[in-house]
Amino acid sequence: MSYFAAAVARVDGGWTADEVNLRGVTDIDDVAERLRDVEPDADLSLLFVEADDTYLVILRLDEGEDLRVFGSDAAYADESRLGALLVGDLKTSVTGLEDTEEPRAATGGDDENEQPAVDPEADPVGDADLLADLGISAQKLLSLCAHEGMMPADVTAEICQVLGCADEVEELREV
Repeated sequence: MSYFAAAVARVDGGWTADEVNLRGVTDIDDVAERLRDVEPDADLSLLFVEADDTYLVILRLDEGEDLRVFGSDAAYADESRLGALLVGDLKTSVTGLEDTEEPRAATGGDDENEQPAVDPEADPVGDADLLADLGISAQKLLSLCAHEGMMPADVTAEICQVLGCADEVEELREV
């Protein structure tokens, strides 16, 4: 299974990006260490792992600590060794959705007529709220991942556009 892994790190109000080689990693701690190595003094580091135009995993480190992980579909753990490393230990349900349930009820919409928040065939796992403080709520992240026709690269591009690091990640793809 092929993958693209792009790390973005925020330092001094700007972003730096680098492609990360995940070959030879033995566990999630190895992945986190490679993310730390991109910019050791970063206050925020994110790693976007896109696999076979199907799966997206986002890892987040704040000041090199407190690893948080979101995966677009738990099936990735069954599809590859890297997927098992990244999302295999995550719980089946996503976290961070508590904040999104109230606004849905406040709209007065009929639950039967609303579209599901996520693709019914996908099983997102981990912390969907990991980008909320950066302007991407759990609901928005899940909607991006579930949007028909959206590839993992498209989701990464949308997220990076909001964060202000789209150009840096796009340069990595062109290399």
